[in-house]
Amino acid sequence: MPAPPKILPIVLRVAETALVAIVGGALATRLRIPAGWLSGSMLFVALAAICGRPMLVPMPVQRVFFVLMGILLGRVVTPETLQGILTWPLSIAVLAISVACMILASSSYLRHVHGWDRVSALFGASPGSMAQVMLLATEYGADVRAIAVVQTVRGLLLTAGLPLGLALFGLAEPSTTLTRAGGASGSFAELVVLFAVSTAAGLAMFWLRLPGGLLFGTMLGSAALHGGGFLQATLPEWLAIAGVMGVGALTGARFAGTSPRMIVAYLGAALGSFAVVVTIASGFCLLVASLLSVRIADAVIAFAPGAQDTMMVLALAMNLDPVFVAAHHLARFVAVSISIPLMAQRIAGPRPKIDPPKPPRKIGE
Repeated sequence: MPAPPKILPIVLRVAETALVAIVGGALATRLRIPAGWLSGSMLFVALAAICGRPMLVPMPVQRVFFVLMGILLGRVVTPETLQGILTWPLSIAVLAISVACMILASSSYLRHVHGWDRVSALFGASPGSMAQVMLLATEYGADVRAIAVVQTVRGLLLTAGLPLGLALFGLAEPSTTLTRAGGASGSFAELVVLFAVSTAAGLAMFWLRLPGGLLFGTMLGSAALHGGGFLQATLPEWLAIAGVMGVGALTGARFAGTSPRMIVAYLGAALGSFAVVVTIASGFCLLVASLLSVRIADAVIAFAPGAQDTMMVLALAMNLDPVFVAAHHLARFVAVSISIPLMAQRIAGPRPKIDPPKPPRKIGE
């Protein structure tokens, strides 16, 4: 029975996105680029979207990828990992200071170098929380297109550039294995329990509307099972790779509807603000690495102003500590989600009220 007319175009778009992501991830891994499955799929899907191809990752599919990644991230939790939590409050405090410096410096750069208005510069400088930033930008009448390009290009550069930069300084090595064991382990019954408990925890946090609830909740469920020694099951390698490429495709698909002309128009602002925030983040990374017993590569990914889900998967793909990275990105997400609306209100006043549309007048009135 043929697929309904409205379903078939969506299926074709998703299939094309999957094919592009697979080719990009496989090629990057073949070239031994660190985190190749993630960065390669993301880069190829982004380029295809900019060239006008209809790249699409539907919301139900996104949630499946988040569940897979949450289970995989929680697998790395061990008693030794949990002992490192004692050093996190200080580094998170340093992270909060770095976030404030990034917002101040980047917004000043966009205002004084590229002539942006104060509100648009604030939203363009926000280190993360892109969904909320775009919503606020629309409500305040800011330059939505410029903000979207600057934010998306920053995420692309971070995800593609950090693995290469860390490898250049000998801080990361290429790896094609994501499950640490090289394949599935544990019985089928353990895998069923792992999926059931982790997914239930993720759905609970999702329904409570906690930030990144589905991913973080699933990770916490998996971490509780593995950290407590209740089971040792992990995902098959092929399923882990599919999840990582899915996150990469999701990140790259954010360029859908963005023309090359629009990219060029705001490329200077995107690259300049990226250089500003990366310089500030690098300084605070060195500070944390010198004060605490934290690997410099872990600090780099934890302090990077990228999307929290992408940075967590990037840490996993580079054999770093995704739990440390997750804690810091969750803290940054909360800090940005609270501070950006307050700063916008202080700069531009309360959010403009949008009047409901008036009913059409009847003929003769």
